[in-house]
Amino acid sequence: MTEQTKNLHLSPVEVTKCICKSRQKVKAWRTTSFPPSQVCGRRKEHLELPPPFRIFHGRSSIRHVVQKQNIRSLFDSIAHRYDFLNHVLSGGTDYLWRRRAIDHLRDLHPLTILDVATGTADFALAAMQLGPQEVVGIDISEQMLNRGRAKIIRRGFDRTIALRTGDAENLEFPNDRFDAAIVAFGARNFENLERGLSEMFRTLRPGGRIVVLEFSRPSLFPVKQLYFFYFRRILPLIGRIVSGDRQAYNHLPETVMRFPQGEAFLAILRKIGFALAEDDRLTFGIASIYTGTKPLR
Repeated sequence: MTEQTKNLHLSPVEVTKCICKSRQKVKAWRTTSFPPSQVCGRRKEHLELPPPFRIFHGRSSIRHVVQKQNIRSLFDSIAHRYDFLNHVLSGGTDYLWRRRAIDHLRDLHPLTILDVATGTADFALAAMQLGPQEVVGIDISEQMLNRGRAKIIRRGFDRTIALRTGDAENLEFPNDRFDAAIVAFGARNFENLERGLSEMFRTLRPGGRIVVLEFSRPSLFPVKQLYFFYFRRILPLIGRIVSGDRQAYNHLPETVMRFPQGEAFLAILRKIGFALAEDDRLTFGIASIYTGTKPLR
């Protein structure tokens, strides 16, 4: 585990202390004048940050760590009811959506698969129908991963599927490592969507394929109206009652509304370098599957 990954496991109190110390260091540098001959050496000394932030620089980096911490804490808090809520709130269609997404990899016959934001490993388990030799799932929530590991052991796939704590935007894998990279209902939680997708692109071998399954927003009447009412009013209420977390399922509608869909998302895939970018709309547009291929060199 790298120092950056360790930062994700700080408590909220520790994060707050580090932010305060970092700001004090930056303020000290800004208000201190140095002789020209000492500027280079002194600036480094005054900008030396507390250990958790030594690899980050600037306010945006501090926000990055805090946001990651908040997302991890949110999913840790609902891990015990996450699967139940997903299946109930989607009416069981999430099973069908995952199977449909995996079908987009059948002609590729991938032997190595990376599942980003794997959560409790439902997508990784669905990928086993392809007969891969290795599936690696990563997520920032250790509680979600623990639930996933238990499911993998019960299904007898613990020799094929390995789950690791990791950051989707800083993957700890070499270039050209996997035949396929997949993510289900996790891309909208990337702090920097392009960076997360770029990391998936980097770790794919030439000819490898990305599959992104994500919520989208229907446009047909009356599906659109019913969907938004359910998503904004009913879903957060049920989620709050069952999970016991007041904020967890308010987070879901917010991220879905902000997430680029359709051609906007495909344009991002093409910008990163993916070829043959396509989308497959599911259930009146409630969810979408996006695919792209890393070009051969």
